[in-house]
Amino acid sequence: ADGSRNLSLDSIPMGLPMSDPTAWATAMNNLGMAPMGMTGQPLLPDFDPALGMMTGIPPINPMMPGLGIVPPPIPPDMPAVKEIIHCKSCTLFPPNPHLPPPATRERPPGCKTVFVGGLPENGTEQIIMEVFEQCGEVIAIRKSKKNFCHIRFAEEFMVDKALYLSGYRIRLGSSTDKKDTGRLHVDFAQARDDLYEWECKQRMLAREERHRRRLEEERFRPPSPPPVVHYSDHECSIVAEKLKDDTKFSEAVQTLLTWIERGEVNRRTANNFYSMIQSANSHIRRLVNEKATHEKEMEEAKEKFKLALSGILVQFEQIVAVYHSASKQKAWDHFTKAQRKNISVWCKQAEEIRNIHNDELMGIRREEEMEMSDEEIEDPAEMKETEESALVTQVEALKEENDSLRWQLDAYRNEVELLKQEQGKASRDEDTTKEQQLKLLQQALQGMQQHLLKVQDEYKKREAELEKVREDKLKIETLLETLKEQESGSSRICACSQEKECPAEKTLSNSPVKSEREALLVGIISTFLHVHPFGASIEYICSYLQRLDSKICTTEVEVLMTRLQHTFKQELSGVGASLEKRWKFCGFDELKMT
Repeated sequence: ADGSRNLSLDSIPMGLPMSDPTAWATAMNNLGMAPMGMTGQPLLPDFDPALGMMTGIPPINPMMPGLGIVPPPIPPDMPAVKEIIHCKSCTLFPPNPHLPPPATRERPPGCKTVFVGGLPENGTEQIIMEVFEQCGEVIAIRKSKKNFCHIRFAEEFMVDKALYLSGYRIRLGSSTDKKDTGRLHVDFAQARDDLYEWECKQRMLAREERHRRRLEEERFRPPSPPPVVHYSDHECSIVAEKLKDDTKFSEAVQTLLTWIERGEVNRRTANNFYSMIQSANSHIRRLVNEKATHEKEMEEAKEKFKLALSGILVQFEQIVAVYHSASKQKAWDHFTKAQRKNISVWCKQAEEIRNIHNDELMGIRREEEMEMSDEEIEDPAEMKETEESALVTQVEALKEENDSLRWQLDAYRNEVELLKQEQGKASRDEDTTKEQQLKLLQQALQGMQQHLLKVQDEYKKREAELEKVREDKLKIETLLETLKEQESGSSRICACSQEKECPAEKTLSNSPVKSEREALLVGIISTFLHVHPFGASIEYICSYLQRLDSKICTTEVEVLMTRLQHTFKQELSGVGASLEKRWKFCGFDELKMT
């Protein structure tokens, strides 16, 4: 393809004149369009699309505006008149009317693009635009080097107009050269843009349909009931007042029912709910009275209906009597045949209607007689009730008191059950707490046993260390004895030995380590700080020592370390709020310095 571009009517050369405007008007009329000249003026000012060019032949309208609606095919017995079409740069000759119509492929959905084959070799895009722009607005033309092209129109119905030109022979100018002639073949073409636009349109229609359905469903959906407020003392008082009002009774009863189903009744609110239930019970008498009044109104309406029906039956009897009197010989001979027929028909209809109403009235009377018989059967009981009418009010009062006492008894039973449940829960809780305490005690005993084992191990280790210290003491004593023996030697050796013995004795007498326990602590702290070269806080050191002996306290450790200034050194690290005191082991540095 050479590419696609839009062409306007102004780009068409206006050199060649139109040879036969009548033929052009005929072709435009057959296409169902108003005949227009090349200058844009109508050729036939009084053109009527409903009229054809020949009598008895309607105009050919190959399109119907709409959403891809293809018009029904023209009947085969109604031939289409196709004539020569003269354009500015070319001439179109109609095909042989006896040949079958050109075949076309199945129409793609939303088709706006046509395939045009059989173009002349010397045909240009301007000539193609000149021929096919009469069918409608052309958006793009994509021409190939192999004598065919694709034309995309603005609307779908324009494709049907373009298909009308299929089968025409085209000739450029007046040339008879083979390169200037060709036979047009117009067919539907499948384009991605057309399919995309059609799918977008279908989706838009589907969205509109869903929106319309949703609106219909929302319109016909019954309204949701109003929400019921949560129980509170204030709302309880409001509902109690509404229960006393006849107009607001139904709303208040619904609220009360919802609260009871939610489980709002408990020992604290039982009295409030009982008062509301009692006020709801007081409406029973009102409802019974209303029912009695409605029954009375219904009986009165029945009496009125029976009286009206009997009056209607009397009038029907009079009308039937008139018909019967007219049917007697004295008056019957004076009527014509048609009049006699009408009178007999009217008499039959009146008798049928009278019989229907009479049966209805008899049915009502039978029902009344049955009711009367039932009342006669119940008469002895009614007599007894009339005799005891003085005691009815007392019986009702006793019933109300009995109901109230029964409800109070139910409330007390509920309270007793709640107390039993609470006591059962408390006993269960006590059992569970006892079990938990036993488990905790067992765990504590196990921990104590493990701690005793650890203390025994530490005791054994310390005994071994004490033995080692004793051995060291014995060695030192032997060394001192040997030194004393060597005093009898040379004076220099004695002086040196005295100088060495004096600081040793001083150190032994003035030693900061006062017990074997402190010596053990110094050794353990030294090894711990040796593992931590950047130092450690006194809390961290004491937490480590308390794992070995829980009786060790921080003050004891800190006093011991402050006495050993040549072994342990305290430093401050951090800034501001993160300031922290850390102890470091400096025994090796002091040893080098000495």
